[in-house]
Amino acid sequence: MSIIAWLVVGLIAGWIGSMLVNRSGEGLLLDIVLGVVGAVVGGFLFNLLGHSGVSGINLYSIFVAVIGSVVVLVAYHALAGRRSL
Repeated sequence: MSIIAWLVVGLIAGWIGSMLVNRSGEGLLLDIVLGVVGAVVGGFLFNLLGHSGVSGINLYSIFVAVIGSVVVLVAYHALAGRRSL
């Protein structure tokens, strides 16, 4: 995948993931970073389950990246919540 494709998938997946977890977007740059990291995490998880990971700009890849971004956000909030106690 090209860098532009990673950025587009990252932006879409990061925004959807942050809307599902936080009910608001994180901002353009953080949504892209969240989506790209989510795409990597989602691809890893889906490969463990025997499915393909992110392969381009398509609905399946966005779905995988959204699942990954939700996992990343939930893990972040779980760790950040414990740190503030």
